[in-house]
Order: sequence, then C-alpha cells, then structure tokens
Amino acid sequence: MNILTVNLLFSTFVFWQAARIYLLPRLADLSPQTVLTPILLLHALRHLGLMFLAPGATYPGIAAEFAYPAAFGDLTAAILALLALFALRRNSSFSRTLVWIFSIEGTLDLIAAIILATIHDAPAYMGPAYWIPAFWVPALLVTHFVTFVVLAKHWTEPADARS
Repeated sequence: MNILTVNLLFSTFVFWQAARIYLLPRLADLSPQTVLTPILLLHALRHLGLMFLAPGATYPGIAAEFAYPAAFGDLTAAILALLALFALRRNSSFSRTLVWIFSIEGTLDLIAAIILATIHDAPAYMGPAYWIPAFWVPALLVTHFVTFVVLAKHWTEPADARS
C-alpha cells in the first residue's frame, strides 16, 4: 500500500468520524438549506483541482490521462455546486434537482480521479498538489455522503420550512 492510499483512507476515516459525531445525529433537526449550504460552499472551491494542470503544482510527467479529467471534473463540480447553492439559497423549485446533479457528478468525478490516479501512477508526480487527494478528497467524499443522506432521507419538505 502506498502512502497516498494510507493518507486518503485515514483522512476519510477522520472526516467520517467528525460527520458521524457532530452532524449525522442532528440531520433530522436541521433544514436541507442549513446542512447543504456549507457543503456546497466547500465544493465550490473544487476549482482548485485545476492545480493538476499548473506547472509547479505537479511534477513534470504527470499523466494527462489523469490530470485533465481530474482538473475539469473538479471544475465542473465547482460550477454545479455554485448553481445548486444559488438555487438552494433562493428556495428555487429546482434546487433539489441541482443538488442531486451536483452530488452525482462530483462523486463520480472523485471515484474516476482515484481510479485514474492509481492506473497512471499519478501520486509520484503530484508534487505540492498531493494535499488534494490526501486531505481534500476525503472531506469531499464524506460531504457527498452527507448530501446523499439529506437528499434521500431528510428533504421531504420545502428547504425553508425548518431552521
């Protein structure tokens, strides 16, 4: 097992514990808007995945087969997160649909990036961008899980009906 895998798994475990201890027990008491606003703000920063294309943020030789899908998948997730955030904050009738679209695309992007990084030995070339899969991806994975829980179990009424 390589160090990046250990970092990714351990960080995911820590973020999962934080969600399990502090957030999941309170979901029934919180509105979807209250829970999802900070999650969408966090994911709106996924434009930082463009680092995989920035000289200096990665070492020469990083596989384009990993770097381009990871970078543009993250950028797409960031744009979708912002669209969902704007709709959610305005209590738009299509905000739930946008949150679903964002979370499906964002989750699939993370899974694809993990697979492509493994296939193309990307960790050896990540350089300073190493912190993205070691720290950032685990937080994103756990918050996608929380988002799916909210969408499937706790969004049964208009977003502004509960505080």
